[in-house]
Amino acid sequence: MLMDALRLPDRLTSRLPGRLGEKGDAPVVPLVRLHGVISPQPTPVPRAVINAASAEKVLERAFGAERVVAVGLLVNSPGGSPTQSALVADRIRGLAAEHEVPVLAFCEDVAASGGYWLACAADEIYAHPTSIVGSIGVISSGFGLEGFIQRFGIERRLHTAGKSKSRLDPFLPEKEEDVAWLRGLQDELHDLFRQWVTERRGDRLTGGEELFTGEVWTGARALELGLVDGLGTARSVLTERFPDAKLAPVEGRKPLLARLGLNAPAAALPGALTGGGATDAALGLVQAADIRATWARYGL
Repeated sequence: MLMDALRLPDRLTSRLPGRLGEKGDAPVVPLVRLHGVISPQPTPVPRAVINAASAEKVLERAFGAERVVAVGLLVNSPGGSPTQSALVADRIRGLAAEHEVPVLAFCEDVAASGGYWLACAADEIYAHPTSIVGSIGVISSGFGLEGFIQRFGIERRLHTAGKSKSRLDPFLPEKEEDVAWLRGLQDELHDLFRQWVTERRGDRLTGGEELFTGEVWTGARALELGLVDGLGTARSVLTERFPDAKLAPVEGRKPLLARLGLNAPAAALPGALTGGGATDAALGLVQAADIRATWARYGL
């Protein structure tokens, strides 16, 4: 009985007009929402992160839909993991080639850093004039806590096999050689990001070296720099380009508690589900704070 109740929302969704489950002869433009920080780590907050695992089924449904004439990507992300950004973007390009379907990306509040990496997976990129676009760069952050543990008389005991295993340990003093190693890694990732943007945007880019400083711009300025192809919303652009097509949002399967209509604070949910108690709750709080801080860099 419980499982039947859980499947009921899916049955109802398949009958809603404009959805992929609707029968008819009209062409369809599936809309895939890529919303959240890009991270391999799952989160108890529904749809708060983007990664290859969470995007796989949604993208397959979108590109595999009947009568599909294009796929729209609704991008709203401040970035995150470069690897997950690349994996999702590669999957989009693979499915686009397999199904021979054009892809249009629409930047919402922010398409920055890894969010812009995702947008570049599209054949065309659009933004609202107020969107925040760009941040083609690499960032690492952390804390130095050696003074904290000394103040409270805590002794750090760390044993490694391999001299580089304890690089940038937050409880040890920072070493110049470790910082140099990190900057070398950042430079390599930055080069890969730059190559991807240059490959996807080509001679549409007009901003020169300014584009790769990690700076962000409004959608209006991004158009002048060649980072986007036009200004507008998904509905305005797609209804003009495909006037006979139905716009069909494609969503992933909701978490169990969300499907039951229950919400739980992000900080408390991990401990409740795993039995980890206060430790997992604290980790959930840190994760939620980290997600919030990532958005806050762009005033959101």
